[in-house]
Amino acid sequence: MVACLGLDLCWFDRRLSLRLVIKQINAQVSTLLETQQEVLRLARDVEVSQEIYVQLLNRMQELNVLKAGTVGNVRILDEAVTNPIPVAPKKALIVVLATMLGGMASVGYVFVMAAFNRGVEPAEQIEELGINVYASVPESPLQQSMNEKSTKSLLRMARNPNIEVKLPFLAIEDPADLAIEALRGLRTSLHFAMLEAQNKTIMVSGPAPAVGKSFVTANFAAVLAQAGQKVVVVDGDIRRGYMHIQLGGNNKYGLSDFLADKNAENNEDGVNKLIQQTKVTNLDFIPRGTAAPNPSELLMQSKMSALLDELNKHYDYVLIDTPPILAVTDAAIVGRYAGTSLLVARFGQTPAKEVEATVKCFAQNGVDVRGVILNGVQRRASGYYGYGYGYHYGYSYKSEQ
Repeated sequence: MVACLGLDLCWFDRRLSLRLVIKQINAQVSTLLETQQEVLRLARDVEVSQEIYVQLLNRMQELNVLKAGTVGNVRILDEAVTNPIPVAPKKALIVVLATMLGGMASVGYVFVMAAFNRGVEPAEQIEELGINVYASVPESPLQQSMNEKSTKSLLRMARNPNIEVKLPFLAIEDPADLAIEALRGLRTSLHFAMLEAQNKTIMVSGPAPAVGKSFVTANFAAVLAQAGQKVVVVDGDIRRGYMHIQLGGNNKYGLSDFLADKNAENNEDGVNKLIQQTKVTNLDFIPRGTAAPNPSELLMQSKMSALLDELNKHYDYVLIDTPPILAVTDAAIVGRYAGTSLLVARFGQTPAKEVEATVKCFAQNGVDVRGVILNGVQRRASGYYGYGYGYHYGYSYKSEQ
């Protein structure tokens, strides 16, 4: 009995051992199945990729064969040759055409402007208006060249007011110039015209800027002084006058300062403080002074009339340079003090209607214009002469600072 029990226990232990071995083998088999499945899947992927690669390789070989067997329809006849000279653009032709077209456009513009705005040329056009022409001032090549240099100097002064600028003086540079000779003729004509004048004051004005009135005033004063007459020039253009530059003086104290100063004495001592000498013997001048916002009010004061009376006592001629009458009314005010009023018109630039309007404007203010100085007349087929001059400037109040 005991022996039987022992035998059973032995078989039972072996059975358990076998079950454990079977369990381990089953576990190993399961692991091998998963690995085998993964290997099979990868094997299939490799096989598919190989098939695709083989297909693509075959297709590429077919295309190469097809390309090698295709005959093109384009043939190279000649090899390209580089031209050292560019075919386009042709710069020389462009420059020539541009120059020709620009010249034609400029000439056309000049003719059109001349047709629409024709200025007086022969003196008869002014005389037809009932106005005497006292002088035709010829054009001066020397003055033209000096004007070019003067313009640059004035531009530098505009940028820096502290720079001292002196403008060339034609009456000194070349006293024998035709323009100066014409002004000597004006001296003779004006001498007889002033016999009935109420005083020795001569006002010089113009219709518009750039007609050359300041040039005429300064050089005519020099001609009178060179003839032995004692002359003083008054810069009545308080707004934009530059007579102090033209005559080589300074503008520290001038007409506007004198008229605005209530304490200034209107006698010989007070006037002497205003007067400055020039490099021309017998020629003095009074600068415009500080630019004022109310020049018309200053010129209408009784001090202005008293100042001119005092100057008439000591000088043979008193010349007043005034702004253009069509721009501002200052000239109409000064004209009432003057015994002789002259108008400067520029040849080929000032229209006859503008001259007529200027004379009427003066007449409405009680000023009688004695005559016109035709300035800037160029030599033409008609034989007329003139002189072109004038710095371009506008009329408005502007401080020097």
